[in-house]
Amino acid sequence: MMPDMEQIIGSILQGDQDSVQHHLHSYNTRYADCFFCNREEQERKQQQELEEFRKNKTREFVPDPDPDMDSDDDEPDLLFRQRLAAALISFISGQLQSSLLRVCLHTLRILSRDSRGLAPMATYRALITLAGLGGIRLHLPCQQQQETTADDSGRTCCQTTEDATPLVACATGTHSSDQACCNGGNGGGKKDIWEEKEEEMDEDEKMCQKEAMKALCNVIYNSPRAQERAAELRLLQGVWESVKIDINRREQGTGQFYRLRLLFLLTALRPELRLQLWQEQGVSVLTKALERCLAVRWAEGYEVLSDVTGAPVSTEIAQEVIEILKTLFNITHKFNRQEPDEEDAAQYRHLAAVLRHCLLLSYDGEDTSEDIQRHTVNILSALPLKCLDVLLSAHAHKASHEWEGVNMDCVHTLLCFMERRLTRGDKLKEKLIPVLNLLTESSRVHRETRHYLRQKILPPLRDVAIRPEQDPTVRGQLVRLMTHVDTDVKHCAAELLFVLCKENVSRFVKYTGYGNAAGLLAARGLLSGRRNSGDFQYASQYSSDSDSDTEEYREAKARINLVTGRVEAEQPDPMEGMTEEEKEEEACRLISMINRLSQNQIIQPVGVTVDGRFAPLCNQISGCTLQEDDEGEEENMDMMPEGTDEDKRME
Repeated sequence: MMPDMEQIIGSILQGDQDSVQHHLHSYNTRYADCFFCNREEQERKQQQELEEFRKNKTREFVPDPDPDMDSDDDEPDLLFRQRLAAALISFISGQLQSSLLRVCLHTLRILSRDSRGLAPMATYRALITLAGLGGIRLHLPCQQQQETTADDSGRTCCQTTEDATPLVACATGTHSSDQACCNGGNGGGKKDIWEEKEEEMDEDEKMCQKEAMKALCNVIYNSPRAQERAAELRLLQGVWESVKIDINRREQGTGQFYRLRLLFLLTALRPELRLQLWQEQGVSVLTKALERCLAVRWAEGYEVLSDVTGAPVSTEIAQEVIEILKTLFNITHKFNRQEPDEEDAAQYRHLAAVLRHCLLLSYDGEDTSEDIQRHTVNILSALPLKCLDVLLSAHAHKASHEWEGVNMDCVHTLLCFMERRLTRGDKLKEKLIPVLNLLTESSRVHRETRHYLRQKILPPLRDVAIRPEQDPTVRGQLVRLMTHVDTDVKHCAAELLFVLCKENVSRFVKYTGYGNAAGLLAARGLLSGRRNSGDFQYASQYSSDSDSDTEEYREAKARINLVTGRVEAEQPDPMEGMTEEEKEEEACRLISMINRLSQNQIIQPVGVTVDGRFAPLCNQISGCTLQEDDEGEEENMDMMPEGTDEDKRME
């Protein structure tokens, strides 16, 4: 029988540990997969918002001043969950056995899924307690320790006499308040006392630590107030120290997935912490963590030794790799447009070499491999372009794909990744744009990459009977995206094809058709077909080799419609049998119709200027219009009825 909330809370307040463990075990079993969502209420609110949006065509957003204290009258159980969370936070600060502590932390993890009931878990005391149980040391000044850890009675959880002494909760299963304090020194050169504790923990104690980290990650993710307080408590520094300790161990992988997850959450949700981690040599340390997870072995220069016959990377290690990659992106994407100095360039090249190895490895599960490649592409697109030359620096004789004496394994992997994204066609902006940008910029600065991709994406034309966008190949898929409704997707797809054509307008039109190419050409002022030197900053990096045409293309070239990009069927001449006067009259009638549509602001005729851009056609067809107006006026006069005799006498 499931006990009610009052019974559970009463057992906690009485300190009956056996009863608490029994009741919480039943509670956890029942709500293990529950996220406390009132689906009917959510659907009702969503429908109401949709109807309001359709009615007013606008939606006003009023931010909640304190989302953690939100209370729904439709769910009275929310208040009981908040009380249960508050009672558990106080309860786990006492002396508990590992088995009971684990059950309590599991309950807190379940409760932390509900963003509306996080107020008791977003307090300073709760964050400090969960961080300590998760094995994270917080360095706080003495005064702040006493302010943030005082309970309702005014008693502090930890008292210190020196500033910046680590404030922790003991990570072992059985602990007391005096065990919650730990000196942060090395003890005269000995191994760190916290590291010794972690090595001595049994399996139950490690599970308690993991449960505490899960709950802490949920609280940080779901509560903006907890994020602010975590920054005030300098939680990032504590997590970062724990991660560095894990990295320095010798075994493969750090074994601390949830610490890495918390590090990612803090840098993702608090922008100021990204800069802080970057200044703490975050790129270098996380690169080392990546090397440790993937057991990297170095050859000469920036080349990593790859073993194609090795076993796939396990799912556990792959999950840690993903968290490291996401955190690396958080702290590098802001600096990719800056010109790196010599030291930073060497560091980014080192990272790019590890990322190349990361792309080429095999992993357990197709989804895992896809996720790692996606996050790797995101980081590569954030690195300075000059540092991506290491992607091609591996020895060619070991390559599965070689082009012009260069190892193209990495480029081929990126191309296959892009093709899979094109085929799936979902969330193109989030999933496709990074790899498109990466291939585009790499093709601009690396001649071998451009030549290889051009042979794969834009091979010499043979079949000119179908329109480019109807081609089932990668070229056709990219051409179809050139008219996509999303401007960013459209621009990125067109830019890649344009660069593969060495930014040559005639060649670009040849492979895509003028109708598909017009958007990019208009944006860059190239509609006249002449290159604008101001927009062509990479002109010197393109070789002068010519585009070779196939025999099939040369035979059909004269019959290709440049707008559609294919050979069109013969159409009858609509002016056949008309005299020159009839043709001129038909042309003037057409111009008059266009002018009327323009005057009524239905259309605006434009033309291509000498600088290759669109410009309105003003008064260029006024001659025919005025003449037609005069003729129309005379015609109206002829159709007027004759006047009466009285009118004639008046004349």
